[in-house]
Amino acid sequence: MTQQVIEPTSSTPRSSSSSRKSKKPERYSSSNPSYSTGSDNFIIPSSASTSSFYIDSYKTSISRRTSLSGLRESILYEQPNIYDFQEIISATQNLTLKPHSKSSSSTAWRCALRDQVSIIFQRRIRRQMDTTQLVDRLSVICKSHHSSLVKLKGASISGSYIYLVYEYVPGANLSDCLRNPNNPNFTVLSSWMLRVRIASDIAHGLDYVHNSTGLGFEFVHNHIKSSSIIIVEQTMNAKICHYGTSELCGEIVRGDNNPNFKELRKSSSKIKKFEGTRGYMSPEFQRSGIVTQKCDVYAFGVVILELLSGMEALTYEIDEESGSYMRTSVVETAQAAVGGGGVRTWVDKRLRDSYPVEVVEKLACLALDCVANDPDSRPDMGKLAIQVSQMFLESQDWAEKMGEVTDFTFSLVPR
Repeated sequence: MTQQVIEPTSSTPRSSSSSRKSKKPERYSSSNPSYSTGSDNFIIPSSASTSSFYIDSYKTSISRRTSLSGLRESILYEQPNIYDFQEIISATQNLTLKPHSKSSSSTAWRCALRDQVSIIFQRRIRRQMDTTQLVDRLSVICKSHHSSLVKLKGASISGSYIYLVYEYVPGANLSDCLRNPNNPNFTVLSSWMLRVRIASDIAHGLDYVHNSTGLGFEFVHNHIKSSSIIIVEQTMNAKICHYGTSELCGEIVRGDNNPNFKELRKSSSKIKKFEGTRGYMSPEFQRSGIVTQKCDVYAFGVVILELLSGMEALTYEIDEESGSYMRTSVVETAQAAVGGGGVRTWVDKRLRDSYPVEVVEKLACLALDCVANDPDSRPDMGKLAIQVSQMFLESQDWAEKMGEVTDFTFSLVPR
């Protein structure tokens, strides 16, 4: 992706965590004839042939959930963003709208939904979940607010698919910002202050996910990678995508009965299981298929190393002489650079040596702590958020002494 840079304008750095009050959502009448209940575990629209479940943030007592009808009325009364599957169909032109993005596990459409531009992700439900449990989790996730998270607005379920509706954030993902296939020598992230601020944003967002969700158990994000982080146009702050996806899609389950549980019992994090992404999977996950929050920490470390070097997490290139594949890992190259005292030769050349060397070296070492083989040797996100914030402040001091502009506004439109 080619980026167009326009004249920078000053902006005020934001705090590490913030919350915003959401606008009061539209209320659906419980007498709406398009809703009916059945024997299924889901709320089903009478016009649909497959089960559909519409949920959003609400808070109610267990006593009000004694029946599916009562559950539906409770949800509707307490004003959630409930998306009728027909709304999803209409907004996506019967799911034929050109995808905004597509991967092996999901399809996303950018469309207008209830007069707001949203991103709808279609994902397959891995494991069915009890209705009350699913509603409880969606309730908390939709109520969550953090400036470094893309907000989940609501959901709809039809058949074996869940449709997650997120706010639309103008910008580009971090992977594309770092690596432009059309112009490899150019990056919109050519300023050290931009990169260290992005690192701080991600750290605080993931700290919130791990420690402030209020779900009553240790929350695992599951999808931390550079392509799942949006760099916001204008402010150039970072927002983490797919918050809550793994929990709502049934990708994560408790692993107490897993035969590999004893091997990881010493870890302080509770155990869950999920599918990983090559280059971001921790060693213990690759061995056992079991994940803890320390697996998110590992992926965070990989993303920080990408920010520092501009490299991909993992690449394979064909050796023309032997015909075999050559594997390049950003973790291994960072370990070699730090161990050999060659950090400056490893750091992204497009930064033009304009960065505080001591801070860069400290951040590289911190990222390597995150990708340690032993999960118990990795720091937790609360500690990491504090440390990265300190490095951001040190970088600000350096920038002021050097006379570097510390806040920018960019345009990410292709040129």
